[in-house]
Amino acid sequence: MTSVRPILIKGGRVIDPSQGIDRVADVAIAGGKILGVDNGIELEDSEVINATGMVVCPGFIDLHTHLREPGFEYKETIATGTAAGARGGFTTVCAMPNTSPVMDSRSIVDFVLTKAMEEGVVRVLPIGAVTKGSKGKELAEMGELAEAGAIGFSDDGHPVSDHNVMRQALGYASSLGLPIINHAEVQSLSGGGVMNEGWVATRLGLKGIPTSAEEIMVARDIELARLTGGRVHIAHASTKGTVELVRRAKDDGVDVTCEVTPHHLTLPDETVMGHLSASGPFDDLTEAAYDSNAKVAPPLRSRDDVGAMVQALKEGVIDFIATDHAPHGTVDKQTTFEDAANGISNLETALGSVMSLVHADAVPLPVLIEKLTASPADFLGRSDLGTLRAGSSVDVTIIDPDAEWVVEPSEFASKGKNTPLAGATLKGQVVATVYGGRVVYDNRVSS
Repeated sequence: MTSVRPILIKGGRVIDPSQGIDRVADVAIAGGKILGVDNGIELEDSEVINATGMVVCPGFIDLHTHLREPGFEYKETIATGTAAGARGGFTTVCAMPNTSPVMDSRSIVDFVLTKAMEEGVVRVLPIGAVTKGSKGKELAEMGELAEAGAIGFSDDGHPVSDHNVMRQALGYASSLGLPIINHAEVQSLSGGGVMNEGWVATRLGLKGIPTSAEEIMVARDIELARLTGGRVHIAHASTKGTVELVRRAKDDGVDVTCEVTPHHLTLPDETVMGHLSASGPFDDLTEAAYDSNAKVAPPLRSRDDVGAMVQALKEGVIDFIATDHAPHGTVDKQTTFEDAANGISNLETALGSVMSLVHADAVPLPVLIEKLTASPADFLGRSDLGTLRAGSSVDVTIIDPDAEWVVEPSEFASKGKNTPLAGATLKGQVVATVYGGRVVYDNRVSS
C-alpha cells in the first residue's frame, strides 16, 4: 500500500462540536490519523490546504442513504453513491437494505462491504433488514447481520406494520444493542395518497396523505419501545405531531431517537406546485406544477410542519440530519405525479439546502455541524467518527459557508438527477473532503 502524504489544513474556522471547539486553527493529518488541532502547526513534507475564510469540521455522517446496489445499478452504484457523498462532504454513509436481493443475509452485507472497499471513496456502513425480504412477516437473522457489520435494522420504505413482529424485533435488537429504524406510516391511512393532505393537494387534485398516517405509527413504535426496552429510531420525521410525540417519549426516558431530512427542513408541500422560491401562499398554476421530483415519502409537509422541524432540531428533540438520498432513473420520475417514484437525490445538495437555515439565522452553524457529525457518531457509538480529536479517523470536511452555486443535476456524481432544486441558487458549498488521509473530493479554485 502506498504511503499517504501528510496534510496540513491551515487557518480555517475549526468547528468540532465533539470537543467544543469553534476557533481559527490548523488541523494536522498524518499516518491516517488526526494529529491535532492547534495554532501555528508546522508539518514537514505535507500538502498544505489554505482554509482561510473556510469552515473545517469533522466529516459528515449520513445515517440514511440509498446506494441501490445490488439490483438497481441503473439508479445508483456504490461507486457513484459514495462519490456523491464525498462531493456533499460525507465521509460515512449508511446503506439502506432495500436492494435486490434485500440486505437480509450475511452474504449481501459482505457483498456491500467488499464492493465499498473496492470501489467506494468513503466509508459505507450497512443497515440490515428487519424481516426476511422486508415483507414484514418473519424476522431476518438479525444476529448474523450484526456480526457481519450491520449498524441497525430497517425495512425502510416498507413499514413493519405487524405489531407483534415489531415488538419481537425491538426485543431481539435490544439484546444486540442496535436500533430498529422504522418507516413510520400507517398504510391504511396513506393508501393511494401521493402528497401531503392539505390545500395544495386539493388545488392540484391529488389524493393527500394525512399527518396522522405518520404520527399513529410513531406513537405505536414508542409504546413498543417502552414495553420492550428496545431502541427505536424514527426515520425522516416530517410532522409537528411526530416531534411532540418524540419530545414526550424522551422526557419519559424511552430509548427513542429521531432524524430529519434536508428537504423536510426546508421545502414545504407548495414545492410540488413548482414555486420553489415563493415566500407566501399562492394559488396560481404554471407548467412547473406537478413536479414529480418533489414527490417523496413521507411527503413534503406544510409550512407549519417545516417550522416545527427546524425548532425541534435546535432544541435537540431531533437528534441529527440524515439525507434519505434516494436516486432514481429518468424513467422513474418523468411520468405522471401519481406514477412517479418517491425520492430525492440529495447527497450533493444537502449542505447547501440546510445552510439556508444558518443564513436566515434560524439555526446556528455549530448546531448544524453537530447534527451532521457528532450527533450521528453518538448514535453509532463510534468515538472515532464525527470528531477531530487526536488519534481519530481522518474524516474532514472543508466548506465555504458563503459560496453561492447553482444546482445543475447533470453535473451530479450520483446517477440520480432527481431533485426539485434544479436551477436553484444555494449558499454554502463543500470545498474539499478528506477521507483515509486522502483528499477524495477537491473543489478548490486554483490560484
